[in-house]
Amino acid sequence: MNHIKHVAIIMDGNGRWGIKHKNSRNLGHKEGIKTVEKIIKSTIKNKIKYLTLYAFSTENWKRPKKEINFLFNLLEIFLTSKISEFNKQKIRLKIIGKKNFSNKINNLLNKSEKKTFNNKRLQINLALNYGSKNEIINAFNLILKNNIKITEQSIKNSLFTKNIPDPDLLIRTGNTKRLSNFLLWQLAYSEIFFVKKLWPDFNEKDYNKILVKFKKTKRNFGNI
Repeated sequence: MNHIKHVAIIMDGNGRWGIKHKNSRNLGHKEGIKTVEKIIKSTIKNKIKYLTLYAFSTENWKRPKKEINFLFNLLEIFLTSKISEFNKQKIRLKIIGKKNFSNKINNLLNKSEKKTFNNKRLQINLALNYGSKNEIINAFNLILKNNIKITEQSIKNSLFTKNIPDPDLLIRTGNTKRLSNFLLWQLAYSEIFFVKKLWPDFNEKDYNKILVKFKKTKRNFGNI
């Protein structure tokens, strides 16, 4: 059976769920937070060490300003209310992406990372203002700046995910089959599971079914 160190998730479908149920995209985002909490608990139960959640992409800035403000208000509420609990549960929070937010949000993110830095039970990588193409460009610029030879390892060491193992599997909810500029380098040999359910409808049973299926998957990595 395959051992799982790292699960990455594209949490797609919040807006569509909100429109479908209450004609409000924001309601879907709010409901999606509940699913995040369930999946974190299940990840701990399954003794998985890394969970990466695609929360806000570099392309998401194209959305209506009201929706963006609501999303970051949700983030603020979530971190303010949960960070002490994360610390008690020995969960580390790491932000991947560029912190080009308000001073208030940046300070909250920095405080949350600092407070949970030494925790080892689970590391949650929250992808905020994240785009993989931008990450790779940033990595090459860093390599050139430091006059380092370009190798697979030097690129890996220059990504936002330095010292984090590549995801064993990617889950994308929302019945959409694309990567959407997420972890393009890191997902090279990850198993990918596309799920029809919208993110707020995704539950622990769905998650565990995927984990079991992954464990039984034959992984060749180019071999036979």
